[in-house]
Amino acid sequence: MSIEKNILDLPVFEGAEISWFAPLCDGDDDFMGNRNSMFKSSWENTSEIVKSADSFGFRNVLCPSSYQVGQDTLTFASAIGPLTKQINLLTAIRCGEVHPPMLGRAIATLDHILKGRLTLNIISSDLPGSVLSSKERYARSREVIEILKQGWTQDEIDFKGTFYNIKLRTDPVKPYQQNGGPLLYFGGYSPDGVSLCAEHCDVYLMWPETIDKLKGLMNNMTEKAAGFGRKVLFGLRVHVIVRETEQEAKEYAKFLISNLDLDQGDEIRNRAQDANSLGVSRQSELRKSADEDYFVEPHLWTGIGLARSGCGAAIVGNPDQVHNKIQDYIKMGIQSFIFSGYPHKQEAEYFAKLVLPRLKTVSLPEVMGRIPKEKPNTPLERGPRK
Repeated sequence: MSIEKNILDLPVFEGAEISWFAPLCDGDDDFMGNRNSMFKSSWENTSEIVKSADSFGFRNVLCPSSYQVGQDTLTFASAIGPLTKQINLLTAIRCGEVHPPMLGRAIATLDHILKGRLTLNIISSDLPGSVLSSKERYARSREVIEILKQGWTQDEIDFKGTFYNIKLRTDPVKPYQQNGGPLLYFGGYSPDGVSLCAEHCDVYLMWPETIDKLKGLMNNMTEKAAGFGRKVLFGLRVHVIVRETEQEAKEYAKFLISNLDLDQGDEIRNRAQDANSLGVSRQSELRKSADEDYFVEPHLWTGIGLARSGCGAAIVGNPDQVHNKIQDYIKMGIQSFIFSGYPHKQEAEYFAKLVLPRLKTVSLPEVMGRIPKEKPNTPLERGPRK
């Protein structure tokens, strides 16, 4: 069933959501393939990265989910939330890991802790230790989303599907954001994934590709969403290396892979839950089409993908070049960016100093009207306790 209908008119706003990345899943190092204990995915390291991103002025931060040494996403988000002031938390949820009503309760709790600064990244990868077809995984995610949205928008969850059969009152799952619940971000390339995003999600996240291929992805999603009477926003998840000069930026890019053993890089890429996904294969194809220095188009460097799964390219250049590249993406219609770099705190500071002040930034939950002007009438706020 479809919960949302006839929402072709999205708010018009200037600027873009500029976000950073929290390396919760063993994803921080001083250079690729190096196991420096200073950059473990520990609370001490990752919490400092998020607090720094908040103070620098980033508007959101992606908190990923994966079965790797690191931290649980919801637990981390709940701990870091009260230690931040303005930054939203893009918290990844792997659909199927938690019974949907209890997941809804956890989301509602976190959304109230954050006073509406919660956004959700929908993940449909296999659960650790299990294997489903792509069609089954996205079908399960669709059921989870529909159950969550019933909980956010109706007085009762009444759902019958392939994976779940649930009938419950919704008081325990009411979020702080009472105008539709937290925004849903989604990244996926298979037909079933694109259909799921088109029907239910708010922001379609893409990994870096050439300009023409990004336009193709955006046109396809726009067409699919229109079929459901909807529009979606577009986002780009990409790394960034910015220095005072182009030469310095390129030299740092080379430094990042200077001690990388390619076999070790393969092992790092293949350990991720999404290592065999269509999106990862597209990143590999992008890297194969690059020149001998791993540049696939001006200022888009694919060398960073030699030792990581998922997002496999970085914008590289001086402040003007990086800013202009971002502006080109904005002119295409991309209004959300999730940046990262190695090591994450250092690179966040470079970007915040050299590029961020030149960008008009927004909080998507605010411009999309999700955060109420007054405390909501929910059981965890002003609402009655039954």
